[in-house]
Amino acid sequence: MPTSHTSETAAPTSASAVAEALAMPPAPKGEPAGERGSWRRGGEPGSTAPPGVRPGRSTGRFGKVLRRPERIPAPLLCLVAMFLVQTGIALSKPLFGPLGVSGTTFLRLGFAAAILLAVTRPRLRDKRPRDLAAAALLGVASAGMTYLFAGAIDRLPMGTAATIEFLGPLAVALVFARRASHLLWALLAAAGVVLLTLLGEGDGGGSLDPVGLLYAFGAAACYAVYILFTDKVGATFQGFQGLAVSMTVGALALAPFGFGEARDGLTAPGASPLVLLASVAGVAVLLPVVPYALEMTALRRMPQRVFSVLVSLEPAVSALVGLVVLGQLLGAAQLAGIGCVVAASVGATLTGRR
Repeated sequence: MPTSHTSETAAPTSASAVAEALAMPPAPKGEPAGERGSWRRGGEPGSTAPPGVRPGRSTGRFGKVLRRPERIPAPLLCLVAMFLVQTGIALSKPLFGPLGVSGTTFLRLGFAAAILLAVTRPRLRDKRPRDLAAAALLGVASAGMTYLFAGAIDRLPMGTAATIEFLGPLAVALVFARRASHLLWALLAAAGVVLLTLLGEGDGGGSLDPVGLLYAFGAAACYAVYILFTDKVGATFQGFQGLAVSMTVGALALAPFGFGEARDGLTAPGASPLVLLASVAGVAVLLPVVPYALEMTALRRMPQRVFSVLVSLEPAVSALVGLVVLGQLLGAAQLAGIGCVVAASVGATLTGRR
């Protein structure tokens, strides 16, 4: 859920940082971060901040809480963003009971779309039909990725589901690789998948749910498509306006599947609709808005390649959050599989050409 770093500039320290981050113009190429749809954009170390972006201090109550974040190491901001994202995903799982997987996903995308529309206020009059079509297809891919991943974590441990989903961006990186040595990383990732799917165990110690595995691999495929369309949309829309449009399309695409389930959950006897809606809204804020601001603030002060290496730790972060929040204890084979995929991603990043 940025541009490359700037040289030791101070970052925004108030609620305006979120709006500023979401309005930042994109680089020609984009690379989304994960299920939440955060865009991680390329760039070589040492590039300057986009025109119109003036990092500086702000005042206000929120500014007092986030005072002088330039003292916080940029890698720490990235790790905090990843933990917030995975925590939001973990907190979504208890909502699957009352609202269902599709109902929870529909409401979460709806709230996230409303937030992004309010912050970015996208302008569509000057967009070509093919640009709007690309944003719409990105929204469909985002909806599929979000729903399928939710279905996966409903049946699989978070670490396993996140690792399999991470194969999507890893596959895209390997497909466009120009070095034969990348075959090594592909084989290492494949070994990790074998360890996860054939030797891994479910929450009850039995074999992994095959439907959950299908959901996870489907999410990985949608993730790969999402990355490819992010490049197109990120190059034609300013900042995150394209993401706001695609997120809205994604919510509408899930409406036929999730609206009825969400309505039934909210109106069920004994249900607390205000509490449920507030919970979904909180998760929606936790997933897109705060990680966007943190990641973009970090990327103003660190090279893209370092950022990509940190992102490779996401499956491991997911496994740790699953253990702490949901009590999901992974076996040795699962941990080894996650380690293989993380190592493959780090290796492909460090040996890739920029």
